[in-house]
Amino acid sequence: MSDNALVAKVAGSVGAIAKSEWDALAGGDNPFVRHDFLTALEDSGSIGPGTGWQSAPIVIEGEGGELLAAMSAFLKGHSQGEYVFDHGWADAYQRAGGEYYPKLQIAAPFTPATGPRLLFKNPEYAVPLLRAAEQLCQGNGFSSAHATFIEPGQLPIFEQAGWMLRSDIQFHWENRDYATFDDFLDQLASRKRKAVRKERAAAVEGLEILHLTGAEIGESQWDAFWNFYQDTGARKWGTPYLTREAFTLLGERMGDAILMILALKNGVPIAGALNFIGGDAIYGRYWGCSEDRRFLHFELCYYQAIDAAIERGLNRVEAGAQGGHKLARGYEPVTTWSAHWIADPGFRAAVAEFLEGEREGIQIDQMYLGERTPFKKG
Repeated sequence: MSDNALVAKVAGSVGAIAKSEWDALAGGDNPFVRHDFLTALEDSGSIGPGTGWQSAPIVIEGEGGELLAAMSAFLKGHSQGEYVFDHGWADAYQRAGGEYYPKLQIAAPFTPATGPRLLFKNPEYAVPLLRAAEQLCQGNGFSSAHATFIEPGQLPIFEQAGWMLRSDIQFHWENRDYATFDDFLDQLASRKRKAVRKERAAAVEGLEILHLTGAEIGESQWDAFWNFYQDTGARKWGTPYLTREAFTLLGERMGDAILMILALKNGVPIAGALNFIGGDAIYGRYWGCSEDRRFLHFELCYYQAIDAAIERGLNRVEAGAQGGHKLARGYEPVTTWSAHWIADPGFRAAVAEFLEGEREGIQIDQMYLGERTPFKKG
């Protein structure tokens, strides 16, 4: 696409773009659109050849090559690591004789966290970015393009461009100006409050809990966490998404935006949770353990994250995809959004019909869950 001095093109990788230029568009609030995060995945081999994730960032440049807008995009040969499930769409399209893959994915890989998917200096470049994505798909015979976990403020852009919106539910904790964890507990019904206190006491008995960030996280801590991550990844996904090198690179490049929470027994780590720190939120990403201990998952992933958010004055904790068990622990249902562009008109109409019915079900589920939070009624 070109318009006078403007040019839209596909770069070979985020690493091929200057960090200063990319981050000038991305800002510092969301860690998963930062140059450091995306290049750590590229450079570690977590995405790239053999992974089904081929980096293909789309950029708009001005006269002289100035970077004006960008999106983190990938050519996908499967639907793994996305957390917005379209396997049924792929099966239906392929049964009808089409080729669903490759498709274009606009996302932070392996990361079900809300964030900006369109990075720009001026909003006038937003829709052209999406048009460039459509043209990339049309010119190469790709079935579709998908943007996942879009921050709500960008939804009107996708709607304006004619992309179909899809909703789902996650569970986030909201900081209502709490000064302490007990301030939060005071908002819960008595029975729920007692249950949380009992869980926390049982989980940490005989253990030392550490919060580590930046230079406090060394290779020995990454080795321990890698073992936890491999165990959880093998059970959930079959093969862990990130390589061992990815953790080292993330620690080197953006350690100050990482919070590792470890549980030590007799000085030895037995469990850990990895979080990323944004401008207004903590994002829980990975967890694992070498010793099964009741309630320890809840303690490290949910309660300790709340402690950290309160201490830092952050607005919320996003604890990842799915997990209705988070509801009883003060995490409330919120709507998450994705947007989808389908090349084939007939298939697009079928997906639109599916989404309409799905949306009604999601709304009913959210109302049901919203009535069952542990907070005091009235």
